[in-house]
Amino acid sequence: MPMLSIRMRVWLRRSAYSIAALIMTVPASGAVYQQILLASERRANPMPGQLIDVGGYRMHIYCAGQGSPAVILESGLGDSYMSWRNVQPQIATSALVCSYDRAGIGYSQPSPRPRTSRIFAEELHQLLHAAGVPPPYILVAHSFGGFNVRVFSSLYRSEMAGMVLLDSSHPEQPERMPANDLSGAIREARFRQYVEPIGISRFVGYCPDDVGVRAAECTFNNAREDNAELENVLTSAQEVVAAGNLGDLPLAVISRDTDQRDPDFPADLDKARNKVWSAMQEELSHLSTQGTLVMAKGSGHAIQHDRPDIVIEAVHNMVDQARKNLAIPTPTPAVR
Repeated sequence: MPMLSIRMRVWLRRSAYSIAALIMTVPASGAVYQQILLASERRANPMPGQLIDVGGYRMHIYCAGQGSPAVILESGLGDSYMSWRNVQPQIATSALVCSYDRAGIGYSQPSPRPRTSRIFAEELHQLLHAAGVPPPYILVAHSFGGFNVRVFSSLYRSEMAGMVLLDSSHPEQPERMPANDLSGAIREARFRQYVEPIGISRFVGYCPDDVGVRAAECTFNNAREDNAELENVLTSAQEVVAAGNLGDLPLAVISRDTDQRDPDFPADLDKARNKVWSAMQEELSHLSTQGTLVMAKGSGHAIQHDRPDIVIEAVHNMVDQARKNLAIPTPTPAVR
């Protein structure tokens, strides 16, 4: 075999250097791109509320309004406080209402603790007390957040005044829901965790269109926390089962419209999924002897976005009921 010429060896060496430089430059450029855009978005959309130390790391909480009981908004998996932007201002007209970011989500710093529902409940309790938000509490939770507030209620039952569950997750969902691809969701979350720091999520349009949501959620910490919550969701489900039922705690369960078609699934499979989902939401309403169930007509999974009116009415009713039960006066005038 003939030996390579000196010129060819030099060319190959230079080409190898160029390829290596390109491999290193693209991620570095992507990281710069990510940080510049994120900084710009956060300057244009400053964080409301405050950061509170909960034992070596700080968590973000945003409260508005006044009066007791306090309404606490618990977001779904990977969602920040921004998921409540369509309902928090209206609830604040007649009650103190607080949204927050779980550790690692949105503007909250990451936590070194395991990412399961029991830890989330403990961290929320620390946050509320450190921020000076007194009980009793009405917890309003969407999707996976339903796990966390049910554990919270079992740990701090004396501080609870009511609960509202919006299309909440069910602990038997992984086994009972047809075509429930948890492993696929985890793979997707892991991939996003790896590509988020170099701006690929922004470049391919994976990040939300809403710039305020993008500023809060399109970050490496958010992607890492999303992945951690998914990887531990089965453990969280076990913690929810161990928490038991809610006794006579006032409970309102609001389900998405299961009469609507999901185009991502064949008609027969979609019908089967809706049937199981309806049954699980019905079961959730029986967690309390004072549980009710309402279907949010025309709404998908994100009821607080699709039908905020139903959520606002349910919370107002729960607040009024709690004030009557606990003989708490209605604040006047309401803060807008």
